[in-house]
Amino acid sequence: MSTEREKPIDAGAATTRRHFLSVSGAALAAVVAAPAMESQTARPAGKQITSPDHHLQNETQPGPTNPAIEGENPNSVWAPLSDNGSVQPFKYSFSLSHKEIDSGGWTRQVTVRDLPVSKTMAGVEMYLTPGGIRELHWHVQAEWAFVIHGKGRITAVDPTDGGKSFVNDVSAGDLWLFPGGTPHSIQGLGPEGVMFLLVFNDGAFNEFDTFLLSDYFHHTPKEVLAKNFSVPESTFDKVPTEKLYIFQSELPRPLEEEQKQAGEGTGDIDGKFVFRPAAMKPTKETVGGSVKIVDRKLFPATDIAAAIVTVKPGGMREMHWHPLSDEWQYYVSGKGRMTIFDAASAARTEDFQAGDVGYVQISRPHYVENTGTEDLVFLEVFPNPVYQDISTAEWLGHTPARLVDEHIHTGEEFLKNIAKKEAIVVPL
Repeated sequence: MSTEREKPIDAGAATTRRHFLSVSGAALAAVVAAPAMESQTARPAGKQITSPDHHLQNETQPGPTNPAIEGENPNSVWAPLSDNGSVQPFKYSFSLSHKEIDSGGWTRQVTVRDLPVSKTMAGVEMYLTPGGIRELHWHVQAEWAFVIHGKGRITAVDPTDGGKSFVNDVSAGDLWLFPGGTPHSIQGLGPEGVMFLLVFNDGAFNEFDTFLLSDYFHHTPKEVLAKNFSVPESTFDKVPTEKLYIFQSELPRPLEEEQKQAGEGTGDIDGKFVFRPAAMKPTKETVGGSVKIVDRKLFPATDIAAAIVTVKPGGMREMHWHPLSDEWQYYVSGKGRMTIFDAASAARTEDFQAGDVGYVQISRPHYVENTGTEDLVFLEVFPNPVYQDISTAEWLGHTPARLVDEHIHTGEEFLKNIAKKEAIVVPL
């Protein structure tokens, strides 16, 4: 999708701008490491310097290219003329992440080590086979999850409610949240297992460095284990000497049976750690799409707020910013592009598709436009329990029209007709 503009440029006008070529995936690291290079581009009156099909001599790239990467990132290769300056890359694809494969499934992650701008959040993709188990474990950080495909069983013990048991099944579209320090597990169910996204409120999180039950017991003296549980030391002779992590097992017993067994002595809790967005009406719905906002108002257990955004072809997540925190994005389906304005005349546009991660720093204005032919679905995730944003239209619509017009010269009629409530997804 080209956004190049062709129009005469006033004599003497000059713009300082950074031209990015093929900056996606592994190439992002090189851009981060390289010093900012500025170039002066003269634009004489009446002289065309860009073209929609990029046929001009000054647009020629005779050297090596990577057509696959360039095809996925047209707004990096041929940036909109509104892009300018050096904005830190804010995109990374899970497809570039190392995948660890075990007997019960696989996992891969995107953290600040892959996407340096992502300092407050990290993400993990994981697939578990039918019966495959993500070992009993816990994290220092809160774990927010979105089920992408299939069905799974999650378990936990709630330290805030007398050690009550939690056992429940989840399926595609469901969310769960385990606060930091809460021990839990995940297991794939039939017939396809389960694939899910995990998001943690710490950019430096490492999925391969968590507290595992087998590892914990292996590194505790047998005599201590025996004393703790009042059993013979031989009880622990078969504790694994290597971590289990993700391993194959049989399918779990029926849900009701496991809930009853796990809740003996203390009782159980049914829905505290799980939320099912399919059962809720959209927070906002327009011609352009819809959004479902899930934060502590609807999901009291959550430490992490989120929005599930659907943008129809031709629609756009309207221009806005988030005053409370950074935004971590995951693209579930479709194609889109996002521009981030970073102040001081700096702006950058990136293209996104399913499996990509995006990141927007606190209070940076941005939009997400559907550039494909199918619905664009993506997640906005925030490292705090409260969702908050402000749209550009909302700001201008509630500021005196004359004052705004003195800044942007659009005419007061345009400003008077701006919608007085945020749309979230446009058109209305």
